[in-house]
Amino acid sequence: MQGLLQDIKKNEFGQIYLLFGEEAYLRKQYRDRLRQALIPKEDTMNCHYFEGKHIQPGEIIDLAETLPFFAGRRVILLEDTGWFQKGGEQIAEYLGELCETTCILFVEEQIDKRSKLYKAVKKYGRIAEFKEQDETTLKKWIFGLLQKEKKQITTSTMNYLLERVGTDMSVIKIEVEKLLCYCMDKEEVTVQDVDAVCTRRIQNQIFDMMNSIAAREQKKALKLYYDLLTLKEPPMRILALLGRQFNLLLQVKELRKKGYPASVMAKKTGLHEFVVGKYIKQAEKFKTAELRQALEDCVQADEQVKKGIINDRLSVELLICNYSAKQSISMEEIG
Repeated sequence: MQGLLQDIKKNEFGQIYLLFGEEAYLRKQYRDRLRQALIPKEDTMNCHYFEGKHIQPGEIIDLAETLPFFAGRRVILLEDTGWFQKGGEQIAEYLGELCETTCILFVEEQIDKRSKLYKAVKKYGRIAEFKEQDETTLKKWIFGLLQKEKKQITTSTMNYLLERVGTDMSVIKIEVEKLLCYCMDKEEVTVQDVDAVCTRRIQNQIFDMMNSIAAREQKKALKLYYDLLTLKEPPMRILALLGRQFNLLLQVKELRKKGYPASVMAKKTGLHEFVVGKYIKQAEKFKTAELRQALEDCVQADEQVKKGIINDRLSVELLICNYSAKQSISMEEIG
């Protein structure tokens, strides 16, 4: 990212750029900043945008060979082509012969660094990766957004906000804007404000469901499941998230046994450190063997649905019923 900022600041640009990574908000922000720096917004004759896997490499090469119309450069922006995983060989071969008046900007979420196109961009161009931001960076960013509007927030409320809305910067930006509108006449954002206007991500609802399952509160667990169905969440997505939750709890439980601190557990599991404590508490409510069995049952449920043996909605319901029952068969068998 620093390299991109330097190019923009000095107004000195390369001919080929690749912006990639899982943090969509930053990826799009830098895409727009670079594009605006490369060519005036009103110059539609020399700026071309293509998106998706249907793009033909030959068409792009022909366009890249066309001289700009009364301008210093022609800019071609290619987004989510999939060429950095397969199909980019023709473009990769061309990059070494790219017309000197053409600039190509690739923007991708996922890439394969072994691909021929990635290696070509690395050789002839510049690459910027946008990873998911860590807890400290996110908090500084949110503090900055709030301080611009002269709003205060405590560290505990900040943690609560991140727990509720997640760590996707695009989502956080929307939720912070909602908070600013809601707290227009207030100086400090509180937990009550967050509860009032911020949307809870589905992972939090799955976490609550898991708490109910662990507490053997079957009616509550099923109600949370039916609430998700009412919100049009597909049963198979709910099943996948339940499986992910069981897997995270198993990892946390085993790492805890080995004596790892929360910071290490966060790195090994991919969780943010501020939520590790909650996962530790939830994991304590399950036996290790029980969590392993639950993971196997999630896989089996997925297979049964795909084979048409059982309805998707019913398969998840049975799984919840089994693990939230006070004395389920699986629990008796695994002791």
